[in-house]
Amino acid sequence: MLYRVIDETEMPALVAAFMERYEVVAPVKRGNKYVFSAVDSFDDIALDYPTTIASPKKYLLPAKETLFEFDAERNEVTDYADEVRPRVLFGVHACDINGLQNLSSVFNDPRYPDPYYAAHAAATLIVGVACMPSANCFCNLMDAEEARAAYDLFLTNIGGRYLVSIGSVVAANILEAACDVREATDEDRIAFRAATRARQEAFNRDIPDIQEIPMLMDAFHEDEFWEELGGRCLSCNACANVCPTCYCFDIRDTLDPSAATGRRERVWDACTSPQFAMVAGGHNFRPTPAARVRHRMYHKLNGFLAKHDRNLCVGCGRCVSACKVDISPIEVLKFFDRKGA
Repeated sequence: MLYRVIDETEMPALVAAFMERYEVVAPVKRGNKYVFSAVDSFDDIALDYPTTIASPKKYLLPAKETLFEFDAERNEVTDYADEVRPRVLFGVHACDINGLQNLSSVFNDPRYPDPYYAAHAAATLIVGVACMPSANCFCNLMDAEEARAAYDLFLTNIGGRYLVSIGSVVAANILEAACDVREATDEDRIAFRAATRARQEAFNRDIPDIQEIPMLMDAFHEDEFWEELGGRCLSCNACANVCPTCYCFDIRDTLDPSAATGRRERVWDACTSPQFAMVAGGHNFRPTPAARVRHRMYHKLNGFLAKHDRNLCVGCGRCVSACKVDISPIEVLKFFDRKGA
């Protein structure tokens, strides 16, 4: 990995250089919260944000996306060519970068590549930024507190300057043209290690560090804990809407008022929805909230790991804030802790 250093005062020039060729999406403040949104100036960006309400997932996997259009009277199908804008996701935390990498593992599967996701990903540069964890963050327990790949630049503030990890030639060229880039010195590397230690020490120690989580998910699969947890669930899908790694979707045909033409759309779906596991004939494989909550947690903490060798959950903590009845992976970790795991 190639490392360079730029002064903090050069950040506006870097963002302006990206804006010459890309739409820049970055964290901005909305009231007392933060969201990812298109920006017009570096002054709009809040790089020291804790966590945004929702992840930047929607820019690669839109909540609703047209796949093709059809004419029922003529029995014709027309490929839908959506305008894919060249875009920079600027100021993305490591957990979200790992989340996008998990999505790519699914949608870029060579057996079933998704052309819609691939088009958005190919047009997107990712510029990450190191952060300090908030009370609900547990990315350190999911091995997602560091971004080791899947970014074009990654910035770590080391006191008046940024250590920049370079992940792509395209981003490196923009960085070199916009900023006074210099080699990292021993002093810079010492400051980087100090910043890394400070982040590691800032995690909430009240969240239990549980080993062998996949094994425990199997061992306690039938525990009454799931009934208690599911009994709280409102089936509102708030957890899935803010999650950076939920990727389930439904396919819907939407007719125009004439009923002669329409479009096929992909829309976000969630396994916590009561209708998610219902099949033809009316049978529902997961008819109860307890079964749906358990399935969601199992996929986040075990099922995805078995296939892709990493947890689907990246510990961003958004579901902790979004759920009104305290259902989250943290509650599962606390349950394992109570069991003496």
